[in-house]
Order: sequence, then structure tokens, then C-alpha cells
Amino acid sequence: MQEHLTIVDHPLVKHKLSHMRDENTSSNHFRQLMRETSQLLAYEVTRNLKMENKTIRTPMQEMESPVIAGKKLALVSILRAGNGLLDGVLDLIPSARVGFVGLYRDEETLKPVKYYFKVPSNLEERLVIAVDPMLATGNSSAAAIDMLKEAGAKNIRFLCLLATPEGVALMKDRHPDVPIVTASLDEKLNDIGYILPGLGDAGDRMFGTK
Repeated sequence: MQEHLTIVDHPLVKHKLSHMRDENTSSNHFRQLMRETSQLLAYEVTRNLKMENKTIRTPMQEMESPVIAGKKLALVSILRAGNGLLDGVLDLIPSARVGFVGLYRDEETLKPVKYYFKVPSNLEERLVIAVDPMLATGNSSAAAIDMLKEAGAKNIRFLCLLATPEGVALMKDRHPDVPIVTASLDEKLNDIGYILPGLGDAGDRMFGTK
């Protein structure tokens, strides 16, 4: 994983993301693509997990075999769109503990407003992966990381579908110790804080709301 930002440019990720960007993609297909893409991104965000050897027996003989070490990971969804990524990552790491951070963006100030926070215990002993499809202004993401650190988290990674230069810069300034894994670094934000070219509002696209 690079110092701060990793862009996963695998052909399957690019292909699925293109279909997600398409305004004609249905909510059902969008959700399925999100789940599939999150699994591909999870491969990268979980790179370099700590391992330890465990004695097992194969059908042929006993051996020392590597397994993930330490307490179970914590996956934290930044509601509501984060749930689209959460489901796919949980498919790969079903034993992970799960938390939720509820934030919404004030459309006038573009600042995050907290309405819910519930996370697993002992965050200081866990790798915490925060998931949110869009790293736009970065304000909500940085605020969520603030709350996770206040709850004790020390080892945090951030997983998103799209990021902007503005959002990455803000996160690097506020949380230089939190690496970001994304499928695409898009061009910019528009004047109301939406990603260009983007894919619209991820939550609305997932759930068929407006």
C-alpha cells in the first residue's frame, strides 16, 4: 500500500465502475456492482494484515499455516451509502465486527452533522476499516475518522469508491496516518460539492431515492 493514496486500477474494477457511472444503470444492478467492486477493493485495503502461524493437519500431514493475527477487524460504515461497500467486504471477512457512523451533509455549509455513532469495543486493538463510497469534500470522512480516533482507534484505513483531489488533500491534512484505497481519483468537485464526473449520489443510486 502506498504512503497515503492507493488507486486500484484493476480492469474488473474499471469495468464495473463504468457501469456504475452510467445513469441508465438500475438501482438493483448498481447495488450488485457496488457489492462486487467492494470485494475487489477489499483485497487491497486488507493487504499487509498481521499474520501468525497455526498448526493444522492437511489430508496428508501436519503443517504450520498462516492465519490472520490479533483481534477481529472492525468495519465501520459511514451511513447510509457506506452500507453498499460494507456488504461486500463482509462477504470476505464475515467474522469482522461492525460499526456505524451516521452523518449527513448540510447542503448550505457542506459540513457534516452527526446523528448516530455505534462502534465495536476495543477499537485500539483492532484494524478499523471505514467505508464510504464517496470522498468528495472530505469533511464527512474526516469527521468520521475524528470520532473513531476519539473512540480509541489507532490503526485506521479508509475505503471509498471515488475520491477527489480536494477530499484526498483534506484527509491527508487532517489524518495523514490514515491510508486511502479507492477505485478512482476523479477530476474535481462542482460548485455544490458533488464529484465530477462522478456517478451522482451513491445513496440515491443504491436505494432508488432522490
